[in-house]
Amino acid sequence: MNPSELLQLSGGYWAACTLHAAVKLDLFTRLSEKPGTAADISGSGLCDQRGLTMLLDALAAIGLLIKNGEIYDVTPSTKKYLSKQSDGYLGHIIMHHHNLMSSWERLDESVQSGTPVRTNSSRTDDETSRENFLMGMFNLASLAAPKVVPAIDLGGRQKLLDLGGGPGTYAIHFCLHNPGLRAVIYDLPTTRRFAEETVLRYGLTERISFSAGDIITDDIGNGYDVVWISQLLHSEGPQEAGIILEKAVRTLLPGGLVIVQEFILDDDRTSPPFPALFSLNMLVGTRRGQSYSQGELAEMMARAGIRNITRHPLALPNGAGIMTGIID
Repeated sequence: MNPSELLQLSGGYWAACTLHAAVKLDLFTRLSEKPGTAADISGSGLCDQRGLTMLLDALAAIGLLIKNGEIYDVTPSTKKYLSKQSDGYLGHIIMHHHNLMSSWERLDESVQSGTPVRTNSSRTDDETSRENFLMGMFNLASLAAPKVVPAIDLGGRQKLLDLGGGPGTYAIHFCLHNPGLRAVIYDLPTTRRFAEETVLRYGLTERISFSAGDIITDDIGNGYDVVWISQLLHSEGPQEAGIILEKAVRTLLPGGLVIVQEFILDDDRTSPPFPALFSLNMLVGTRRGQSYSQGELAEMMARAGIRNITRHPLALPNGAGIMTGIID
């Protein structure tokens, strides 16, 4: 890597912060409704005109806006993904990333101490941060679910447990794809409102319910024939992740199916890049969380009593992968 590339990497947060500021100020929604000048927007009292002009010019420079004369307008992609009026809105996950920055800037402290520097979790923080986290997970899952769900055969299975399911995106998509399937979303009590509102939006309240509790310490039920565990194990250390898998197995009827989705490292732990970096996100934010390799996940699943463990050949973003197995 040459000096220019190193400096570009070092200053990469400038572009990220530019995007975060625009989403926080909801500029893309405003400009999607009506293109305008910096004076038009600042005239509403939203921003200082000088500062706003600099931000809008920077957004145009990095390709997120179009500038014609003094008029700023959205691009097709920013209208689709960054306007709150769009079903494809990704602003929640972007704001979640913004909320993580204060802990990432103290990464060196976590490396030295081996302990998190994030003093609270976005799952239990204030309502806005909780919404950004949960609906951010909805943003990401909504992009992946149309590819994941059709690739997993749930034919003949009747009841799915979406363990740590947040707003229930996958429970919803599995039920939409499998008309005979019912589901339960299990997560913390603070998640209930977001899950129930999302399920209602899809018209599935008769088939999907919510159960509240702590996955590690509380009973999570039984009588299921499939358990979906998506992006949950990385928040815990190996011992706790093993407990989650063992409890998942105990919920299943004979022949039950366990499906795990994670950001999966290769066994040498240096690739793909995203799971390796995501491990650092777990370092600054959790006591024992980390990304796991395919071998580590397979070993934990086997110890929990899961057999016929395979990884599905799906090309998913950010090193995400799907592993499945059955119980006797």
